[in-house]
Amino acid sequence: MSKLLNPVVLGKLGSTYGIRGWLRVFSSTEQSESIFDYQPWYIQRAGEWRVIELESWKRHNQDLIIKLKGVDDREVANSLTNCEIAVEAEQLPPLEEGDYYWKDLMGCQVVTTSGYELGKVTDMMETGSNDVLVVRANLKDAFGAKERLIPFLDGQVIKKIDLTAQLIEVDWDPGF
Repeated sequence: MSKLLNPVVLGKLGSTYGIRGWLRVFSSTEQSESIFDYQPWYIQRAGEWRVIELESWKRHNQDLIIKLKGVDDREVANSLTNCEIAVEAEQLPPLEEGDYYWKDLMGCQVVTTSGYELGKVTDMMETGSNDVLVVRANLKDAFGAKERLIPFLDGQVIKKIDLTAQLIEVDWDPGF
């Protein structure tokens, strides 16, 4: 068992497949099969991150199914259903200038170019055409907003991102 210092969740173990301990896996990586590029995987059991070893994987219809070392029957596999799959953040490849991991944008304060505080990033959504920041408005928002959906359009809407200061500057109407 090794410690996971900076976990990044890349997917989740799904329901069992067959009787020999295979499980479906749901990947949240851009290309679903890319989840296999990052090893070792960790899952949380009894509040602790533990390493799990991948023995094999294959595509089955629309699903990805995996076989974990030491998991040889349906009962054991079933006990792992819904466990999140995480890796150490350092395992992720460095990004090019102007690219960001969603995890790094969470919790950032979002302000307009004129200095109005829109709130904090609580989630991200993929819409097909572009990603969208989900921003929870401050309690006393002058426009009565609870949440704002702001398109992640670099240069157009997103003017500046400072991860060190946890700040995203946007060209956005606070009343929208």
